Amino acid sequence: MVHLPLGFRFAGVSSNIKSRPGARDVTLIVSDVPCIAAGVYTTNQIVAAPVVVSRSRTPSNTVRGVVVNSGNANACTGTRGHQDAVEMTRLAASAVDPKGKLTADQFLVMSTGVIGRFLPMEKVAAGINAAAQQLSGNEQGFLNACDGILTTDIARKIADRKFDLNGKTTHIVGMCKGAGMIGPKMATMLAILITDAPMEPAQAQRLLQSAANKSFNCISVEGHMSTNDTLVMLAAQPTADRPAIQGAEEIAFSSQLDEMAIELAKKIPDDGEGATHLIEIRIVGANTDADADAVARSIALSNLVKTAITGGDPNWGRIVSAAGYAGVPIRPEYTALEINGIPLFDRGEPLPFEASVVSKSIKGSKLTEIDLRVGLGPGSAKHWTTDLNTEYVRFNSEYTT
Repeated sequence: MVHLPLGFRFAGVSSNIKSRPGARDVTLIVSDVPCIAAGVYTTNQIVAAPVVVSRSRTPSNTVRGVVVNSGNANACTGTRGHQDAVEMTRLAASAVDPKGKLTADQFLVMSTGVIGRFLPMEKVAAGINAAAQQLSGNEQGFLNACDGILTTDIARKIADRKFDLNGKTTHIVGMCKGAGMIGPKMATMLAILITDAPMEPAQAQRLLQSAANKSFNCISVEGHMSTNDTLVMLAAQPTADRPAIQGAEEIAFSSQLDEMAIELAKKIPDDGEGATHLIEIRIVGANTDADADAVARSIALSNLVKTAITGGDPNWGRIVSAAGYAGVPIRPEYTALEINGIPLFDRGEPLPFEASVVSKSIKGSKLTEIDLRVGLGPGSAKHWTTDLNTEYVRFNSEYTT
């Protein structure tokens, strides 16, 4: 059972944008009343049209929903692409309220898929109209909406939380997509988080950015940053009966949001195209958290590290050397490495270990854990990535053909 926030409706339909017959490719999420919206977006200088549109509309306290298409990124499509992204929001507003009380700027827009192709707007329009007719506040409507944002994903990626907040039952639910072209910051993906917790726009933006920095900005597959990364959060408007969360309420909510965002984010590299391993990299002992993050990213983006994990090869020198060229200070004399809890290197010297035991621990589990101490400082970080194998190369060499 998925715990859905009150006051939101969902739909996902097929409009034949994707080549797979019947695959859902248009999603619509609607708030029954104006809601709070916050967003975090790609830092790529080549930016897709829907990112430009949504970024200009967040944070806000007037948003009524999000419209998404998959199968076409609407990226690198110039003036027409921008017009099409705006048109998607106009179509959503019109379809949800044919009486014309809703406006285009009350909707956010996302697109995902192949870059450099114009949207088939007739199909998109038909999909939006169909989705508006199927909007539902039940679980099936939510699951259909989740399916409508997927591209190369093996399965939908969802998470939810239900908890008490100062005597009020509160919900957060999230969906995301992504399996390849993952290289923060932002992590390459689409994600939508929805909550009935009330908050102000600036507050929602701050909490979302903080959650992103601990989750979606800490994942990678091959380090290729997308043009379409979008993470948005929709939240309830404060009212006289239920004002914006603050103090202990905000701290409790933020903790739940962070945990759920991390849960969702890990599902992306775990579903990496052709991946056989999810790699969790934990760094401690750096001078600062930022330094630890740089070391984690350096290791995560090393093809030599990734291919070693694919083969179950405990070639720990690749990990240590990747830490050494991260561009931040480390203390080799205090550096220590473990893979899956097995010590391999400590204080600048190799430790005796059975290579076959370490290899078996890697090959025998989908999750490989790398723990690296780089000094005696307070800085720490986590990063999640995948291994790299021939299936990933095959899949991405044939992506558009």
